[in-house]
Amino acid sequence: MKYVLSTLALSLLAVHTGARADDGKTAATAWPPKITFASGTELSLGGNLQYDANDFSGNGYTGAALEDDDAWRRQELGVSLRRKGVYDLVVTYDFQARSWYDVALRVETKALLGRDLGKLRIGQMKLPLGFEGNTGTRHVSLMEPSLPTQAFYENRRSGIDWAFERERYIANAGYFFESDLLGNNKGDTAALRLAWTPRKAAGDVLHIGIAGSRERPDSEVNGLGVTVHPSVRWRARPEAALTDVRLVDSGTLTRVDRIDRAGLEALWIHGPWSLQGEYLRQKTTRDPGLPSYSADGGYVFASWLVTGESRGYSGGNVTNPRPKGKYGALELLARYSRIDLDSDGIAGGRGHDWTLGANWYLTSYFKFQANYVKADATRGALSADPDVLQLRAQFHF
Repeated sequence: MKYVLSTLALSLLAVHTGARADDGKTAATAWPPKITFASGTELSLGGNLQYDANDFSGNGYTGAALEDDDAWRRQELGVSLRRKGVYDLVVTYDFQARSWYDVALRVETKALLGRDLGKLRIGQMKLPLGFEGNTGTRHVSLMEPSLPTQAFYENRRSGIDWAFERERYIANAGYFFESDLLGNNKGDTAALRLAWTPRKAAGDVLHIGIAGSRERPDSEVNGLGVTVHPSVRWRARPEAALTDVRLVDSGTLTRVDRIDRAGLEALWIHGPWSLQGEYLRQKTTRDPGLPSYSADGGYVFASWLVTGESRGYSGGNVTNPRPKGKYGALELLARYSRIDLDSDGIAGGRGHDWTLGANWYLTSYFKFQANYVKADATRGALSADPDVLQLRAQFHF
């Protein structure tokens, strides 16, 4: 399927300049590539390329060296087919992670029922829990998710999702009944996200939300006919993706019956200023006779767009600002995040990170990021306090 997607994407690029829609009019030549047909249906190409460099000072725990590296972070390529006000179909694959991202069909209920009762989506998608976890990869303000988002966010699953938005509130619910498209993470999850949005104008946003989910993972039978019971592991990198070292780690918890997640979230945007924060918590309930395990964490960050733009906001999530001047937009950021995996007799560790960031939005399609992370973690008698300097060049469309 990924080869079909690649071929379709390259074909769309090739025909874009001279393509003609079925009404005989020349297709739009603006970037990104798009073909518009007489019916109003649009076929378009999207992508997100990110190349990172990480430079570490200091080490993790004994035997856990943090090594400098540079590599592709993401190589996302997607194709969408949409008719405004009716439906949109998106297929996205990350060639770096060798993983499917969003592969889903979304339908407007107004087109089906003659009345707007929200949007229905079926396929693989992100679960509606968590602010930072639901932000599009091309729109992230800091290069990597915070400690609690890394550890607790459930990511993508296959299922059905409903989103309903009005001027003052947003409701989003989903039921996910299959594994992801790679065949991993089998089981069912029900999730709900609600947000109050008393202010939702460009450059003037107040969003306060709550979310929760219940996951029931499934057992599997391996090739030897042996039943493998569900397990889970809670851990996080020091907010740098180009390392496999985790400074906090619960270890593997076996015979999991269910996982309950909950979150509180808030966002304030006022002109060039912005504050965003979340609190996330999980409780792992295991089979009778085995102890449960709870852990939590949170983050808060501030943003200032020096050049006067505002962070974007749409559908309950943030987007990149649109540069106004010919030299682009400059953003300065600071984040504090913490996580506590010491609970219920398990010494998973505690960590907190300070991150300073700078983003240069050169155009609507080119973005450069720099982050400095000061990490601090303890796990049992061990401690670590590495520094990380990260750089990213991003091209997205």
